[in-house]
Amino acid sequence: MAEAKVHAIAVMTSGGDSPGMNAAVRAAVRMGLHHGLKVFGVYNGWQGAVDGGSAIEEMNWHSVGGIMQRGGTFLGTARCQEFRTREGRRQAAAHLFSRGIDGIIVIGGDGSLTGARILSEEWPELLQEAAGLGLITLPEGAKPTLAVVGLPGSIDNDTYGTDMSIGADTALHRIVDAADQLMSTAAAHQRTFVMEVMGRNCGYLALAGAVSSGAHWVLIPEEELKPRWHQAMVASLLRGRELGRRHAIIMQAEGARHTDGLPLEAKTVADILTKQLGAETRVTVLGHVQRGGAPSAFDRVLATRLGAGAAQDLIANGADMPPRMLGLVNNQVHATRLDEMVEKSREVGKRIEAGDYEGALALRGASFTDQLKLLETITGPAPTHERPLGNILIVTAGHDCPGMNACVRVVTRLAREKGFDVFGAHYGLAGLMEDRITELKWMDVGGWTARGGSELGAGRMELGAEHMHRLASVLEERNITALVVIGGLDAYMSAQLIAQHRRHHPGLYIPIIVIPASINNNLPGTEFSIGSDTALNNIISAVDNIKDTAGANKRAFVVEVMGYDCGYLALMAALASGAEQVYLPEEGITLQQVTQDVASLQRGFENGKLLSILIFSEHASATYDQDIIRRILDAEGSDQFDVRSIVLGHVQRGGSPSPFDRILATRLGAAAVNYLSENHESTYARCVGLRGNGVVTLDLDKALAEMDWPAERPKVQWFMELRDLTRIL
Repeated sequence: MAEAKVHAIAVMTSGGDSPGMNAAVRAAVRMGLHHGLKVFGVYNGWQGAVDGGSAIEEMNWHSVGGIMQRGGTFLGTARCQEFRTREGRRQAAAHLFSRGIDGIIVIGGDGSLTGARILSEEWPELLQEAAGLGLITLPEGAKPTLAVVGLPGSIDNDTYGTDMSIGADTALHRIVDAADQLMSTAAAHQRTFVMEVMGRNCGYLALAGAVSSGAHWVLIPEEELKPRWHQAMVASLLRGRELGRRHAIIMQAEGARHTDGLPLEAKTVADILTKQLGAETRVTVLGHVQRGGAPSAFDRVLATRLGAGAAQDLIANGADMPPRMLGLVNNQVHATRLDEMVEKSREVGKRIEAGDYEGALALRGASFTDQLKLLETITGPAPTHERPLGNILIVTAGHDCPGMNACVRVVTRLAREKGFDVFGAHYGLAGLMEDRITELKWMDVGGWTARGGSELGAGRMELGAEHMHRLASVLEERNITALVVIGGLDAYMSAQLIAQHRRHHPGLYIPIIVIPASINNNLPGTEFSIGSDTALNNIISAVDNIKDTAGANKRAFVVEVMGYDCGYLALMAALASGAEQVYLPEEGITLQQVTQDVASLQRGFENGKLLSILIFSEHASATYDQDIIRRILDAEGSDQFDVRSIVLGHVQRGGSPSPFDRILATRLGAAAVNYLSENHESTYARCVGLRGNGVVTLDLDKALAEMDWPAERPKVQWFMELRDLTRIL
């Protein structure tokens, strides 16, 4: 390995706190230590750099132990007016330089990262001034530099250069949890709620929260309100009431504006609804509860990837590259110059202030705009098109998983809006064979977004050639003109088999689209399948609870998770929980590895460890199952530690779907319907999937050619690139 471009680095969190900051600090510190650097933590942001002394503390491996599940930032954060002055920055530079620090990682918003860029630019001059005042001693001829890498820490998700900022997903969890609870009380009292969420110049949380929760109207800063916008809102809500909707939720970003550009208060919206709907309307302002609590699995993984990437970037590039920010773009760590990031992040606010809403929406990107348009369609009380283009049948096949209902909802409503009639098969392919089919109307799928499992019912059935005649007969009798199958590998294989038997059964000459839904995330053509994020969060929640049991007894836990032949859940759970080891089906297990793990656990407990977590994927080995691993570890642990095993089982696929899964279900379902509507007169078998930040549609045979048989997983799995990172940390 080439010599490191930096020798000592500092890590700080600055500006507003956000969930996941601790995971980023942990990753940066441990990756720096792994490469032999000195690593310092700066307490209370730039204020700590200005104060110096104990506010800049050298970190060791254990300094960042046990912090991943904690919200906020253990380093603390503070606004620092002194740092805005040259004198304050000179003092900060002197304190950092005196500890040999020549690289810094700043986790925060654009203000905090701007401060880091300015400090880097002024660094040589500030040190010269500090030396002249006797604060430090500069070696003769020294040309000191400060390398800077920023990380986006903001729940608003308003940072250019990253698809998601650290903390945004967790904030969305808080919003969706609150909205789900409001939905139940709103329905009970036939009441309307206006729910205000954060976002001064960015409507991401409001928009994503509305899509995820099934809210009935959204107000965001980037969308210009028409002069009579409130009449359209009231008319839509009244129509919904006429069709049987008992309640309504309005999702409003705090930065939403009147038509004249002035702030729109949530109370104003509530007063309008109370007066014109003739029903009591309540306002719920979530405030800082959105940034509190334990980070979601997504935020832990995101923060860990970016924190480790920041340390590696400093080591490889030092100050050879201008100050930059690392973000996640198309599921890959990507660097953007800090000056470009700040300029483009602030440009949206400037466009909104100038009344250029079209320009503000354009800067948010096509995905943001598409979700806004989709929300306007699916939150309406009824479809606007009446002439049928054909009959779509929806089947939820194989194992149920969280997010299926959200997908059925969007497919139903968007298809009906585009002119299709929609039907659902109850209890999967078996129900289809028995002609257990009912029509799905607009309001039939109301409230489905938050429900786990499958309201239609799912179930495994191995289709064979002998079933094709009956299947074709049912489809013909029902005049089904398109088939949408939502499910896992069973759904893919069944759709392929149906397509292969078309030449023998005319009733099968219809377009088929498969939507990936499986907690195992083992499906071709997509980086994420519906349900996998919820399962991962269920695992992390269970492991967090296990960690809370750490006490007087020294104990190791072997936690078995699902996945079949795919290690996604195990590997990501290990990365997000800070587990000491992970056993994957892609690698298998050897006796030598188990022996090494025993020795590692012994060393850890000898050095004061109270708790260790080992994640075991259910098909990791045909020889060493989790019970054998537990017994070996327990026997070798002797008096040092004891071992317990936990099989999480079906709790992983239960519960309400996460915001990520709800949004993914919405995007994939919309893509499937859009493709069908544009190609409804053709015959094909395709699947949709998420690759990077874009939704793709693939030929089903080509997608299945990506599978690694007989192992039920794709040949290329992006998450396997994170194995080394997981074990280093």
